Amino acid sequence: MSILQVSAPLSVPLLFLVGAGGGIVATLAMDAVMARVDEGETPPKVASGVLTDTEPDRAPQRLASVVHYVAGTLTGPLFVWLVLVASALFGGGPIAVVAAVAVCYPLMVGFFALVVLPRSQGLSKQRLSAIRRAWGVEAAVYLLVLAPIVGAITSIV
Repeated sequence: MSILQVSAPLSVPLLFLVGAGGGIVATLAMDAVMARVDEGETPPKVASGVLTDTEPDRAPQRLASVVHYVAGTLTGPLFVWLVLVASALFGGGPIAVVAAVAVCYPLMVGFFALVVLPRSQGLSKQRLSAIRRAWGVEAAVYLLVLAPIVGAITSIV
């Protein structure tokens, strides 16, 4: 019986590290938008509130920040994986990056809007709509920053 050994070129782990770094940069760009959008700063509070079974306005701010930055950082490698899969399916380059955006955006928005937000407590229907809109804008900004970073690095590596 032989052991299956799978090896990847050094460039693949490097891409995932770049994805994490790009995720941080994209999260910082998202922060700038969050401050300007109505209910823009609420999505991390919603996540914090769900984790602590608390209303978003009373949720721990520190936990909201941690969840926000951890999720933003880890979405970067997820995006890299999507680019690699799209590259295998459609060939590399801009088409793979656009395909990854086309998959990642609905995943980001859908996960928040369909999994996290419905578990939140004490939010009116009007406020839920504003929070969904804010998250949609913020996720778009995140990917507008992340996609060129990952696209540029994948073209080099």
